[in-house]
Amino acid sequence: MLEADYVIVGAGSAGCALAYRLSENGRYSVLGIEFGGTDAGPFIQMPGALSYPMNMKRYDWGFKSEPEPHLNGRRLATPRGKVIGGSSSINGMVYVRGHARDFDHWAESGATGWAHADVLPYFQRMESWDPNDHGGDPGWRGQTGPLHVTRGRRDNPLVTAFVEAGRQAGYETTEDYNGQKQEGFGPMEHTIHRGQRWSAANAYLKPALKRDNCRLFRAFARKVVIEKGRAVGVEIEQRGRINTIRARREVILAASSINTPKLLMLSGIGPADHLASLGIPVAANRAGVGQNLQDHLELYVQMASLQPVTLYKHWSALGKAWVGAQWLFSRSGPGATNQFESAAFIRSAAGIDYPDIQYHFLPLAVRYDGKIAAKEHGFQAHVGPMRSPSRGEITLRSSDPAVPPRIVFNYMSHPEDWEVFRKCIHLTREIFGQSAFTPFAGRELQPGEHMQSDAELDSFIADHAESAYHPCGTARIGDLSDPMAVVDPECRVIGVDGLRVADSSIFPRITNGNLNAPSIMVGEKAADHILGRDPLPPSNAEPWIHPHWRTEQR
Repeated sequence: MLEADYVIVGAGSAGCALAYRLSENGRYSVLGIEFGGTDAGPFIQMPGALSYPMNMKRYDWGFKSEPEPHLNGRRLATPRGKVIGGSSSINGMVYVRGHARDFDHWAESGATGWAHADVLPYFQRMESWDPNDHGGDPGWRGQTGPLHVTRGRRDNPLVTAFVEAGRQAGYETTEDYNGQKQEGFGPMEHTIHRGQRWSAANAYLKPALKRDNCRLFRAFARKVVIEKGRAVGVEIEQRGRINTIRARREVILAASSINTPKLLMLSGIGPADHLASLGIPVAANRAGVGQNLQDHLELYVQMASLQPVTLYKHWSALGKAWVGAQWLFSRSGPGATNQFESAAFIRSAAGIDYPDIQYHFLPLAVRYDGKIAAKEHGFQAHVGPMRSPSRGEITLRSSDPAVPPRIVFNYMSHPEDWEVFRKCIHLTREIFGQSAFTPFAGRELQPGEHMQSDAELDSFIADHAESAYHPCGTARIGDLSDPMAVVDPECRVIGVDGLRVADSSIFPRITNGNLNAPSIMVGEKAADHILGRDPLPPSNAEPWIHPHWRTEQR
């Protein structure tokens, strides 16, 4: 019989960390269930090939949103990793912890024990950061964890021009946005080690699988098996046969903010009316399952380059072949970085206490998925708001586990969304207009200088805003008395014994920046709760907040 002490569904960012920590002391057997396969090969392991795996059916679940009513009915791609490492194996490898205030907000909303003071020690435990190589803020960083965090060489003049332009525009600079001071322009960090993608699979899962007490089983998870109010296993399908993997102690769902609520609802945990309408027996009526869906939207503000210093010189078939060969033989060259080497976090207006806009700078004019590149040298800033008030939902289409869920983000459904997005465009144009870009900045490729009025910008936003691929929040953590909470502060599913959720589903509110880092942190912290350990001692570190935030935007 297939069984283990702990059964983890999903070998993604949090699931890999769970497998590593739960098997670490050798006392318990751990079995991970993952539908996806191997991460071997250059499409995943070469950082410069990042646009490929998220568009490959082999590695991506292929989810799409329903037609979004405020984005002209467009269906937006929602890539989720179907491979060991999960979305950490197909993402952009950008490493952002989130702002301290994000986690303080979690605690204030009912996630007791998840304030910044509580989670910072887990970020430090998971990191391998070399201050001698990268500088930064060593007092805030970890140096011995499994997850290597590094910085690119930043030798492209456009990359440094972006930071200098921000300074010229009056913004702060920061040497380490994952340290005390997130606000400002500075170097971007990534999960790359010696020229290779350092996914959660490379950092956590592969070392864990070398232990006798940790196994990975390739199968499709259909639902959690619940007996007398307790999760006792997971029903799986493999090569057309249905079986059950039993859990002697607990089942942990770490299947993504799309698949985790789907599995909960298929198991009878969710809004009772919705489950009843599909003929699913209700095991626990939790109205919050699938609700509170959040994401980051972004735009690409693109400029033509007056100098041939962009990545466009590698965009031909021959150029890509040269980049690939250089990486294969020496793990060096343009393929050894994700090319996101400068970043910024700024505030959109006075009266906002910490950044609500993020920038990724890229020395190429192209979409994130690698499609529709400009036919000339160009560069761009990915820019978007961090804390949209819009909320969506995940619901089931069918009680058949093989049917994908219905995904409605409800993007741009709040007037504030439009106001902040227009501000993003105006502020970006101002940055590209600084003297640091005078030698490089040609005409504006996108939106185009003719797009100036609110109505014109709103039209551009509706046509061109894209997901940053940061869905979260669909099984949120909260107080037991909160009817919309799905898990308690120790990640236990409310109303069912022996079942936890540990992935980005539990976020009460989306964090600043990319979600890989906080998702791994959730796996790290949840492991201590599952093992009954005392949490790591809280930190006394205080974040930098702009001293004049009440009256100044920068």
